[in-house]
Amino acid sequence: MPTEYAEVQVRPGNEGDLTSLTDLYNHYVRETPITFDTAPFTPEERRPWLLSHPEDGPCRLMVATDTGSQRILGYATSSPFRPKPAYATSVETTVYVAPDAGRRGVGTLLYTALFDALAGEDLHRAYAGIAQPNDASTRLHERFGFRHVGTYREVGRKFGRWWDVAWYEKPL
Repeated sequence: MPTEYAEVQVRPGNEGDLTSLTDLYNHYVRETPITFDTAPFTPEERRPWLLSHPEDGPCRLMVATDTGSQRILGYATSSPFRPKPAYATSVETTVYVAPDAGRRGVGTLLYTALFDALAGEDLHRAYAGIAQPNDASTRLHERFGFRHVGTYREVGRKFGRWWDVAWYEKPL
């Protein structure tokens, strides 16, 4: 069920979104330490990721679009936290917003839709790793009830420097 707020609509992602989602993610790969991927992807390389987020189940993809242009403004996902079976009731969540769409509430709309969609799933915890510093992401996660549980120091190296990742968890 779509969620709308002013000029933004949130809906489940689909295969038609693949190129735009890849372009958005590649911005963060090329320009920021927010993701620790270091080489941009082609849409075909990203297809398995997209297909691993169906419209139901614990692994979801929610997409925010501009209602006028249908341009993708951001996306949020829930993904397996770890591959071992005992982790099946935990998910890792993330949100990416287009660089020119910040401070419009897009991240809030995406996480609202994602957590609403996950409410009926057999899930116990959500986790989020936030490369530091990232005050906007930290504020967003804290607004949704995530609490800091620890920080991995200098766990990733990108752009010639080391980056910390703060880990947050939220009961579901």
